[in-house]
Amino acid sequence: MTLRLFDYWRSSASYRVRIALALKGIAYDRVAVDLLSAEQAGAANVARNPQAMVPTLEVDGTPITQSLAIIDWLDQTHPTPPFYPADPVARARVLAQAMVIAADIHPIDNMRVLKRLSSQFGADQAARDAWYRHWIELGLAALEVMTADLPGPFLGGAAPGLADIFLVPQMFNARRGGVDLTRYPRLVMADAAAADHPAFAAAHPERFAPA
Repeated sequence: MTLRLFDYWRSSASYRVRIALALKGIAYDRVAVDLLSAEQAGAANVARNPQAMVPTLEVDGTPITQSLAIIDWLDQTHPTPPFYPADPVARARVLAQAMVIAADIHPIDNMRVLKRLSSQFGADQAARDAWYRHWIELGLAALEVMTADLPGPFLGGAAPGLADIFLVPQMFNARRGGVDLTRYPRLVMADAAAADHPAFAAAHPERFAPA
């Protein structure tokens, strides 16, 4: 099986997929797609990803898009270590945690939305930054409550799971955006545990930054 990941080094959705691949110990070829030069809107990328986005994982030439779909496919085809708990209620709870980030924070804080705030509504950089922080803070506050009773150090317990895969890139973005993370001690604990985990280190954006 040949896997090719089309991604951008600082895309949080791409970062999630790199973490998942590293946790599963799966080898893949990486193809960079430069979002700053709008390479994602080029014909080659649109042919594999009709949304003109990243990431895309090609599996023997067949594209899979959307980070959660890719990660779910990885978990189905490479079940060890598992990303979800076996119990259906616990699984739903973990998926809800991940969706706080995947559905409620990330979509309205990504590059195309921030650009639209300026082009359509005249938002300056300060307004865009305030927008960015607002939605991160709102989502992380909810996630802190949702995970407060979970054993540590990861949100997945002794080992990282799906929620950790989504949390770590969002914490990276939060720091870049100047969010005060001291209000989210449970999330900070999980993020710190991930910083010491080799799979998360292997997927970190700084390893893939353009020279």
